[in-house]
Amino acid sequence: MAQQRRIQLSTQRPTSTVCVLGTELSLDVCGSAPKDAVAFHVQGTPGVKLYVVHETQSVKLPSSVGRWPLAAGTEVLLAMDALSKDVGDEKVRISYFREAGGVPVGRAMLYLTCVEVSLDADTSRSGAVSRTLVDKTTWTWGPDGHGAILLVNCDRDDPKAEMPDNRDTAVRSYADLKDMSQMVLRTRGPRTIFAGHRLVLHMDFGDADKVGVFYGGNSVALEEYKHVLGGSKLAYAVKPSRHQEESIFYVEGLAFPDIGFPGLVAFHVTLLESPEKGLLETPIFTDTVVFRVAPWIMTPNTAAPLEVFVCSVDNNEDFVAAVGAMAEKAKCPLTVCPLPENRKDRWIQDEVEFGYVQAPHKTFPVVFDSPRDRGLKDFPVKSILGPDFGYVARQAPEGTSSLDSFGNLEVSPPVTVQGKEYPLGRILIGSSFPRFGGRRMAKAVKDFLFAQQVQAPVELFSDWLQVGHVDEFLSFVPAPDRKGFRLLLASPSACYQLLKEKQEEGFGETAMFEGLEQVPKPTINEILANEGLRKFNNYVQSCISWNRDILKRALGLAEPDILDIPQLFRGNVAEGAVAFFPDMVNMLVLGRHLGIPKPFGPLVGGQCCLEQRVRTLLEPLGLTCTFINDYFSYHVLSGEVHCGTNVRRKPFAFKWWHMVP
Repeated sequence: MAQQRRIQLSTQRPTSTVCVLGTELSLDVCGSAPKDAVAFHVQGTPGVKLYVVHETQSVKLPSSVGRWPLAAGTEVLLAMDALSKDVGDEKVRISYFREAGGVPVGRAMLYLTCVEVSLDADTSRSGAVSRTLVDKTTWTWGPDGHGAILLVNCDRDDPKAEMPDNRDTAVRSYADLKDMSQMVLRTRGPRTIFAGHRLVLHMDFGDADKVGVFYGGNSVALEEYKHVLGGSKLAYAVKPSRHQEESIFYVEGLAFPDIGFPGLVAFHVTLLESPEKGLLETPIFTDTVVFRVAPWIMTPNTAAPLEVFVCSVDNNEDFVAAVGAMAEKAKCPLTVCPLPENRKDRWIQDEVEFGYVQAPHKTFPVVFDSPRDRGLKDFPVKSILGPDFGYVARQAPEGTSSLDSFGNLEVSPPVTVQGKEYPLGRILIGSSFPRFGGRRMAKAVKDFLFAQQVQAPVELFSDWLQVGHVDEFLSFVPAPDRKGFRLLLASPSACYQLLKEKQEEGFGETAMFEGLEQVPKPTINEILANEGLRKFNNYVQSCISWNRDILKRALGLAEPDILDIPQLFRGNVAEGAVAFFPDMVNMLVLGRHLGIPKPFGPLVGGQCCLEQRVRTLLEPLGLTCTFINDYFSYHVLSGEVHCGTNVRRKPFAFKWWHMVP
């Protein structure tokens, strides 16, 4: 339905007004009628479309009816579909008549000027701004959806700047402008009309800290771009150029969707009419366009690797070399965070999570900085944030726990669950549920993850672990069949079954941890006879089985989609579980190349039986297994290969706005 405005007429003097292209004017024919008039006749010049609404019927003029009764509910509607060449070049005349009179008892004249005022953005999501017939005031999901998209401008295009671009009110480079979304104000019609009216671009108070708007007028010089909306600036008076019909504004997101902010932001342009001196301006037309701020999106293990990160510390030269060799096999660049930058903090997986943001016109990676803030706390800002590499963080004012580290933040590959598609996968986080009390992820981090909407999070039970991270008992690897991946779960049951097999084959006296100095070397017989260890691993298996059931329901998995990786844990219920030998599911996945913690299992026929079983499970999927010795550099510190590495991966080919959350 077209935007409509009521116009008061007068038989004492002519009335002049503006009709905006695409809108309707409703003429108050009864309000201006002489006292004894009972009927009216209306006619207009060729550029005006006239309709009389009488007794719920709309009749286009001219018609066979010459005069219309001045009855309650009768109104005259008009529209114009061509721009005026001059001010007041179209007109409408209303003549009023008595009961049987042939001579009008009064006439009301209306002079009209048709102009175009339109606020547009890339609502069709094509990568360019164009006028469309879709409703700009709404935003809809799906492949047939519409609505403009805004990126949080959280990179740092100027290397000299100290903070991300969304924390200043300046345009520092043309690259900065390219991160922003265009919003175009079109004004067409006689230019003198705009001299007598005011155009105001404005936004809602509640959105002012979520977006910023820049405008350079007719100039392309960087220094001419001024911050015109956002913060304390809620309105900006636009002066249309005499020579240009379009004014281009650049819009940047300042904040990601979060608790209390669903991500939708509206901008309005209002045409104000100036009445007689001493009176306030009155709005005669408003156009609105709605943007959605693009979410932060995680990438799963199965996505192609683009860059591998690892920290160099005092005793991990061999580990760094092994990770570098894997990266070379995967044809993936390696970034080593040196000791002065990591400050003896080797757990780079716990500090950050790599993701990305995407709009039709631009995609760039964004690193999510965890609230753990240990030795690596400055690394994301100092070494990762930069041109086309964004940064976002959340703090935990209530204090942090180990569950706030991002080893406790994973995402599945794309899945379909009972007909519901999750084309970007589902985020997986660890919690103390179903245990009463215990540790939980910080509210600010959890709220942020849920607010992104496109990777509906699933809470798993991880508080049974001493460290408490989901990457200690699960991982995903690519596969050529079924759903395109396998879920790997640590399995004490599978480990006991394997060790029992080897015992029955006569290898019961074969020991673990051969080649490691000053490490106890229990035999298979000793492990199987250790009732305390078995009971504890029965408990661990029950915790993992609980998560297995959740994952099957939440990800739509069947048993053939899951592989059980032999693994034992030690510890107690009060203090939590840690890996008995290097935790093989805590692996580095670089395409088909897997960097797996070397378990130092019993040697059977010259080969580690744990490694052999894992190869048997994974190599038929086209995967290559490289076992990395992380025993003294990571395992004894309660972490493994995945904990000590991080990977930036290729964004999904699927566009997030095509999904229906």
